[in-house]
Amino acid sequence: MNYEKYEDRVRVQKRSDEQRVNQHSPYCDLIYYPSSIHPELSLAMRILKPRKPSPICVTTHGWHMSIPAFTYMDTPHREGDYLIIEVDMRGRAFSDGEPDCNGWELLDVIDAVHYVRKHYADCIINPEVVYFEGGSGGGGNAYAIIGKFPDFFSAATAMCGITDYGLWYEQDEIGEFRDELDVWIGYPPQTSVEAYQSRSGLALLGNVLTPLFIAHGESDIRVPVQHAHLYMQRVMDLGQQERVSYLELEGVGTREHWGNATEEQMRQMRELSEQNRRKYNVPIEIPATGVFTVAGYLITKEFSVILNSLDKVAQVIYDLQKNEFKVTGEQIEGYTIVRHNRTS
Repeated sequence: MNYEKYEDRVRVQKRSDEQRVNQHSPYCDLIYYPSSIHPELSLAMRILKPRKPSPICVTTHGWHMSIPAFTYMDTPHREGDYLIIEVDMRGRAFSDGEPDCNGWELLDVIDAVHYVRKHYADCIINPEVVYFEGGSGGGGNAYAIIGKFPDFFSAATAMCGITDYGLWYEQDEIGEFRDELDVWIGYPPQTSVEAYQSRSGLALLGNVLTPLFIAHGESDIRVPVQHAHLYMQRVMDLGQQERVSYLELEGVGTREHWGNATEEQMRQMRELSEQNRRKYNVPIEIPATGVFTVAGYLITKEFSVILNSLDKVAQVIYDLQKNEFKVTGEQIEGYTIVRHNRTS
């Protein structure tokens, strides 16, 4: 994959409504699609088409960034073995709405996949096998999305990602991320610890069924390696070692995530990420009974739990055969449970 797009260097100018039209070429399309939760929003994605029917791999961009502009491509992209969906997060250059830091913006990713399954079926080898990869802000998306959608992705990669947004807020010594966090979440972590937990993959690790590969630079400044260490310690505590693998890149990381990285280190990261995808190429199914953390919402193939606030965290105890669901949590103001009909 092209890891340069995760360096969070480029802030693309917001596109006007007049510029928002679908664009097509043999191997790259820019497509607008509606949000399922907020139908008034028009969201954007760039689709890189493979040379032959292939698995789907979804990516999200860095914290301050957007997807690249449409490029006419008459040859396949370098990762031609995947249909790649590059999602422009809500409120960025190409998409309507406001960013909400792992809130409904993660559902926008799922909506993009549903659109592609319907309209690009000839490019897909198995629509039920979907992979996710993200770095930096996209790495934070990776940690959270596999917790909020525990049976959607067959495998995932999180590189230099944020696992605890409250911690990240405190680590931001120059304030380059705090200003967005205050707005996108609505307040600082001192005001609502729970709202920051709701966005953080660390709080959702108990939900994770997706095999996850993690890579992080030892000396990363903007997203310190402590985020990966905390996550891996929790992996050990929960006995999830068989599901989560970790590569720490020695000496790597400056104010750029891949600063000081050698070609060999980048090659190793690329190969281990690819091995994780190749090894896990079947859809995920949730257990018939169990407990999940609900961070604002939880969406599975079998059922969904939507809390009345993205800033709340709860638990759901469920039994699919008995069709029983119990939601518990402090200060829960209300919730909706939907049982999905998978035969429709």
